[in-house]
Amino acid sequence: MTQSENSGAAILQTQAAGKGFIAFAALSGAVSVLAGAFAAHGLDAVAEAKEIGWLHIGSQYAAVHAVAMLAVACLAGMGRLNTKFAVAAQWLFLAGSVLFPAALYGLALHGPRLLGAVAPIGGTAFIIGWLMVAAAALSRPAS
Repeated sequence: MTQSENSGAAILQTQAAGKGFIAFAALSGAVSVLAGAFAAHGLDAVAEAKEIGWLHIGSQYAAVHAVAMLAVACLAGMGRLNTKFAVAAQWLFLAGSVLFPAALYGLALHGPRLLGAVAPIGGTAFIIGWLMVAAAALSRPAS
């Protein structure tokens, strides 16, 4: 394969992955709104204050990272980010968006306390994802 064909294949692969990340970001955003609404309207504010706090935190992190996934997909699609690091960031944001908010949602809904140990794994994925975004920006080949 020529360099041009390799670049074309990489672009198609990135675009296909981008669609999945965009769809996941949209669903994550929707779930974050549902969790926030449930916290605001579905729980007793006094009796379940701790649970409301967990839902709000999970909802905020899910929403922020849904937007981050959309931004990374757009920037990578425009050639503004190194593709390999951008895709790694997307996967880390996806993992973090599943593990961190889901653990907090589970705790808020009286799931097993073991879920509290899962949240830091998701938080770590978020942190490393942001570092991958920085690497994607800094290692992008000059245009």
